[in-house]
Amino acid sequence: MIFVFSEVIQAGIDSGLYEVVKNSAGVALGIARNKATGQLVAHAIGVVATPFLAPVEVAVGVVQVGVQIGLSAIEMYQTHRGFQKTYKLLYEVLGNLAVLQGSTALIGAGAVAGAALSAVNLWGTLQLREDIKQLRLEVKDGFIDLKQALHDQNTAVLQRIDKIAEDIKLQHHETILSGSYQKFIQAVDWLNDASKLTDVNHKNDNFNHAKGILYNALADYNNLALCPQNSAAGQLRRMECSWLIDQTITTIYQLQGAHEVVSARLSDLRKKIRNNSLQIIDRCECDTELDFLFPEVMRIHTQDLPLLESWQNQVDWMKDRSPSELQELASLELPAEENSSATANTNPAEPPVELSLYKTLKQKSHYDSLRDQLRFIVKPELRQHHESYVFQRANATGYPALAPSNWQEVPDLTVANLYHYFKQQESYA
Repeated sequence: MIFVFSEVIQAGIDSGLYEVVKNSAGVALGIARNKATGQLVAHAIGVVATPFLAPVEVAVGVVQVGVQIGLSAIEMYQTHRGFQKTYKLLYEVLGNLAVLQGSTALIGAGAVAGAALSAVNLWGTLQLREDIKQLRLEVKDGFIDLKQALHDQNTAVLQRIDKIAEDIKLQHHETILSGSYQKFIQAVDWLNDASKLTDVNHKNDNFNHAKGILYNALADYNNLALCPQNSAAGQLRRMECSWLIDQTITTIYQLQGAHEVVSARLSDLRKKIRNNSLQIIDRCECDTELDFLFPEVMRIHTQDLPLLESWQNQVDWMKDRSPSELQELASLELPAEENSSATANTNPAEPPVELSLYKTLKQKSHYDSLRDQLRFIVKPELRQHHESYVFQRANATGYPALAPSNWQEVPDLTVANLYHYFKQQESYA
């Protein structure tokens, strides 16, 4: 994870005055310190990434202020600012949730036309999310008006939206998810009340109540019996909603200073995302679904998961800090409001890099190979089976040049393509 610091701090890093704090494994954290004195000087203001799910703020110090007893005036101010940034983060999550679950109805059940999936693919979703941020789209009962959002799409997509509105099963589905969304809003309200309390016990009571509400909402999203006929694309969107809520629960534990719990939850969430992703890939049945899944799953696993790992690294690092170091960390100026999401991102009006990369891969591959390449992104060790098979078949069939001695230099594209080439040759034998 590459962090972005303010111009002044970055200039100090470039000159050697400051350095980026690293954990015991040598992994960079989103904090800078004076190289000579070891004094912490600043949080990062962003990261060089545009995660699809995890809010950028989790890696740049927004939730690093835990509940403390006997806060000084500075700590009270910093804690208040930390809470305010957390609310902004949670409202951003609410907007993301509305887009994700709103599109679930459009793509979730049965065979879906390519046009409908394309309307809410990675690129389309990023654009819808930006529309909500800029107040161009309204969220009502946890959903967006799909006809308003997709008014420029073709007739087939608009007709599907009308058909969804008449589907009783999907209406029931939306009613449950709408209730879950309202639970999320209630939890945010409880957190807002907690920020105004000075008594630590009362504050923690509010935190715990908010977590209880979110756990109930999470159960709804994890209920696979709800709309079980979901396609792979629809299942991905349901899981993305649950991952967002899971992160929010972890954020509350962070605010309570429960670092051990936060670390364990982040580790479990990262495993869950990988396992869920593999299950969803296994459910993929056609090119149209893979066109939808590949760029989005790639972005989650190359940007969101590293961000969650960075969050966990920071928490683990904080667990080993002395009281004086934690005091120093709490007194650091938080990133300015206008810069807290600073990144080197592309404009959402432009196609995401993952979409462009997938189009390039698609020109050089086929469905089975592409699906395996996506599995490799999610779980790289799955390549070993393919490498072993290619090595054996290449030598057995007189193509030793296709059995490289150093597999690390061979891209996933080549490994998957060779695997399926030899599989096809073997089936003809």
